[in-house]
Amino acid sequence: MAMDTDTLIHFYFLIGLTYNEIVSCLALQHQVLLSERTLKRRLAAMNLYRRKNKPSLIRVSAFLSKLILKDDMQSGYRWMHQRCLLAGYMLSRETVAGLLSIPDPEGVELRKRKRLFRREYYAKGPNYLWHVDSYDKLKNYGICMNGCIDGYSRKIIWCEVTHSSSDPRIVAGHLILSVEKISACPRKVRGDRGTENKDIAEMQSILTTNGTFIYGSSTGNQRIEAFWRLLRMECCQFWIEFFGHLRDLGEFSGDIIYKNLVQLVFMNFVQNDIDEAESVWNTHRIRPTKNGNVPAGKPCILYCIPELEGTKNYSLQVDQHVLQICRNECLFHKNTPNDSDMHEFIKLLMEENTLTSPETVEEAYDLYVTLHHMANREIHIF
Repeated sequence: MAMDTDTLIHFYFLIGLTYNEIVSCLALQHQVLLSERTLKRRLAAMNLYRRKNKPSLIRVSAFLSKLILKDDMQSGYRWMHQRCLLAGYMLSRETVAGLLSIPDPEGVELRKRKRLFRREYYAKGPNYLWHVDSYDKLKNYGICMNGCIDGYSRKIIWCEVTHSSSDPRIVAGHLILSVEKISACPRKVRGDRGTENKDIAEMQSILTTNGTFIYGSSTGNQRIEAFWRLLRMECCQFWIEFFGHLRDLGEFSGDIIYKNLVQLVFMNFVQNDIDEAESVWNTHRIRPTKNGNVPAGKPCILYCIPELEGTKNYSLQVDQHVLQICRNECLFHKNTPNDSDMHEFIKLLMEENTLTSPETVEEAYDLYVTLHHMANREIHIF
C-alpha cells in the first residue's frame, strides 16, 4: 500500500536525510514534486524541526546507556547518532559525542586516536559491482551468515542468517531474490573461491551476457569486510560471547541436538539484530575521503538516486525465463534448523509441553535450557 506524502516526508526526515535529499527522493522515487520551501512548510506543520523540540537529555542518556551495555562501547558517536535518529531523537552529533564521553571518556579518546589507512577503491555507480562473502564467527553454533554489499554506494543488498553458508544453492537463492527485487542484475559480482559461490558465479554468467564474476581473496574484499567489522561491534560480539557462555556452562556441546536447538530458538533474534544494524548502516552518512573516486553520503541515497552524484545505475536487464531457470536451482528456506527430522521432534516437544515461542532473549534462553533437557531425556529413553 502506497504511503501518503506526509508519511513519506516524516520517514525521510526521521532517517536523517537533508532537505535536498528528501525533495530528490520524493521526485525520483515517488513522482511527488515539491520545492524545498514547500517541504520546510510541511515539516513545520508536522512540528518537525532539526534544531527545535530537542529531546530530553535524560531520556537520550538512558537510551544510549542501553546501547552501550549491549555493544560494550564499541560503536563511535557517528553510529550512535544515527541510531538516535532512527529512534526518533533529533539532536546533533556533538551532543551524542558529549553524552558518550561521560560513561567512558577513555574509550572515546582511544577511538579518536585510531587512524585507518585505506586503499583506494573505485566503482562507477550502483549495481556496477556487488561484493559477496560469508561470515562464519557463529558457524560452530549452527548459525551462518551470508551478505552482499554494493561497491559504489555501500548499501547492504542482503545479509541473511541460515543454517549453512557453504551450500551454493542457499547462497545463490539470496542473489536471485535480490535480482527479482530490483528487476535487474548487477554488472559484476566479486567473491572468493569458496564452494558456496559456485552457483552464484554460474548464474551471474548466464543471467546476462555482460555479467562477470570476479574471484579474489576474502581478505581483499574491502567493502564487505568493512561491514563485517562493524557488524561484529554492533551485534555479533554479543552473540559470540552469549553462545560461548552456553558452551562454558556445559549447555552446548556442539552435537546435532544443540545446533538445531540454537537454530530453532535463537536464529530469529540474531537476524533481527542484523536487520537493525543493516537499517542503521544503510541510513548513516559516509564522510568524504581524500580519494575523490569514493562518494560521500547515505548508502540508501547513493544507491537509489545516483544522479545526485553525476552517475547512473549500472544494472543489467535479465531474461525472465532464464531467471526462472536459475530460481529452480536455488534453496530459499531460511531461519530453520538443518535437520528437518530433529526440527519436527523439537516442535513436537514444544506442543506436548505447551511451550510457546520466546519474545525476548531471556525467554529464549529459558526455552533452550528446557528443550535440551527434554530432548536428552527423550533420546535416552529410546
